[in-house]
Amino acid sequence: MDAHSEEITVEQAAEGFAAEVARWREVRGMSKRALARAMGFDPSYVSHVESGRHKPSEEFARLADEALNAGKAIWRRWGDYEQARVRATNRPAVPTPTSSRTEQPYATGSALVVEHDAALLQYDGSAYRLTMRRLLRNTGTEPVTRYLIRISVDRYPGDPERSNIHYRAHPLTWDELDLTATCRGETMRWQAKHDRDAFKEVWLLFDNEHGRFPLYPGESVWIEYAYTVGDDKWGNWFQRAVRLPTEQLEVQLAFPAHLDPVVWGTETSMTAEASPLRTPPVRSDAGELRQFTWITATPALHARYRLEWRFRARPEQDMKQGEFR
Repeated sequence: MDAHSEEITVEQAAEGFAAEVARWREVRGMSKRALARAMGFDPSYVSHVESGRHKPSEEFARLADEALNAGKAIWRRWGDYEQARVRATNRPAVPTPTSSRTEQPYATGSALVVEHDAALLQYDGSAYRLTMRRLLRNTGTEPVTRYLIRISVDRYPGDPERSNIHYRAHPLTWDELDLTATCRGETMRWQAKHDRDAFKEVWLLFDNEHGRFPLYPGESVWIEYAYTVGDDKWGNWFQRAVRLPTEQLEVQLAFPAHLDPVVWGTETSMTAEASPLRTPPVRSDAGELRQFTWITATPALHARYRLEWRFRARPEQDMKQGEFR
């Protein structure tokens, strides 16, 4: 739904605001705690806003937009919320159904561990195809029936207003993403949780039209999902955020060799600002492809690892697009 629709409800506007904050945190590589600290709020406050326990405020919107350098995108979402709230107060009160949204992403008693997290990003000269493979282990006491993923892009990392204008005119669409997901050889259904111009949150469901295949306590299973984004909507960066306990994290980038790509990266933790990766991506050439592989063991929870690249054979395009800060 378009956040600027006249029919938007207060609840939808609040969810849209929360999704916008989460999207820009993802882009900027900030944890909830780090953002709260930068804004001068209690460490738990950002979490409360994103989960819906606290409603957006003017001060929060202004400070979050400034701290995340969001080019007024967060501020506009607060304006949508405020307009919806004012409209609602001027209407007769009507009974509304109780919200079914849960504050916890997984069932009470579940505890997921990622034994292996492997990302493969392939570029064919015009579009990126990301394939994610995760080996999940349920260490809790209840079956897991769904898994939350995020798709977040930023075309011009150093120019948020330009990115916002770009995505308002050219939003990500589900058709172009062509999202697919599998588990145990079975196709996984999926449901959109948040659908914004440059940010999607999606539930991958452990079921399909043929039946259910929950992840039971003590079990481990590989899931795989993939999606496509054109290079007109994907800037030259890729970030991995550690949201669950993870035993091994691996990222592989595969680019056409004739573009002469170079890759570097940074890492950010709950307690430290961005710094160079402790180990460099390893380059390997395979025919017409140049690949870069980076692996780390037992990454810290809430750490973020960001890889960036440049195609030296296309310097004019890089300068024109303004992708780098």
